[in-house]
Amino acid sequence: MTLSAGTDSVRQSLASFRQEREADWKAFEALLARVEKRAPRALSEDELLSLPLLYRSALSSLSVARATSLDSALIAYLEALCLRGYFYLYGARRSLKTRIGDFFLHDWPAAIRDLWREVWTSVGLTAIGAIAGYWLVAADKRWYDAIIAPSLAGGRNPDSSAETLRSVLYGGGDHFLSGFAAYLFTHNTQVSILAFALGFAFAVPSVLIILMNGCMLGAIFQIYAAKGLGFELGGWLSIHGTTELFAIAIAGAAGMRIGTSIAFPGELTRMAAAARAGRVAATAMIGVTVMLLFAGLLEGIGRQTITSDLARYSIGGGMLALWICYFYLFRMVRHGDR
Repeated sequence: MTLSAGTDSVRQSLASFRQEREADWKAFEALLARVEKRAPRALSEDELLSLPLLYRSALSSLSVARATSLDSALIAYLEALCLRGYFYLYGARRSLKTRIGDFFLHDWPAAIRDLWREVWTSVGLTAIGAIAGYWLVAADKRWYDAIIAPSLAGGRNPDSSAETLRSVLYGGGDHFLSGFAAYLFTHNTQVSILAFALGFAFAVPSVLIILMNGCMLGAIFQIYAAKGLGFELGGWLSIHGTTELFAIAIAGAAGMRIGTSIAFPGELTRMAAAARAGRVAATAMIGVTVMLLFAGLLEGIGRQTITSDLARYSIGGGMLALWICYFYLFRMVRHGDR
């Protein structure tokens, strides 16, 4: 009889507790549902003012329910309701426009600055690869076919005449040149993705891919320089190349950051180190897609229609200066203005 009486008493307490406060819970839940589906302007001024009051009432109910060990289902319901209220009232709510603005004004440049060691290592590896490719082809032209795929060579080789090579540089927007530009853009995009995606293997594949890409650049440059067209090729490549090669260097840097974090996790576990590195690397890679889109526009339009060497170098140099200022100088100027 005593146990039955105790059970009845608990049930009565629970029923009384619900009866006194459930109306506030339901009202709070209904208001949250409306503002989550629409916007705060969907509520009247009085309803907006009641939100924090109902939130505190729900917190009070949760505290009482936990202290008195009431129904576990009721406690779970109140915990979920209070959590929703907390995220709406105190959580960071940013519009899509704000998030995009934050990415370009802060997140992306900050990620590149964080990767500065890996970025400039990647740039150095590209230069080393270019020197090696140039030297190998200059020493033995048979290296050219081993380094450059026939689809990328586009019929150009060490035996091509100066007139043939020059026609590629100043041929305008003909079908071959447009097709080659599209292929080159696709190739460099693939290099960027691979340099990033394979970085988890202790960064070794990323390093090799960056070196090989530089080696290909050096091999192509050698056959033009041998015909006295090195300066002209530099202008032809620079319109899009300063952006595209910088993007590849950043992609390689992102892969290296992940690989080195896995290889040398420090006090963290390998998974935790990889996750932390991945947040920076992923932000950088989102930006790499933006750079590749810019490079594609420059490659598909500017390089095929602008035939002045001076104009080509000016555009390429201007784009490189723009990226360097954006990544490395913007924060300094902004902080200096404060």
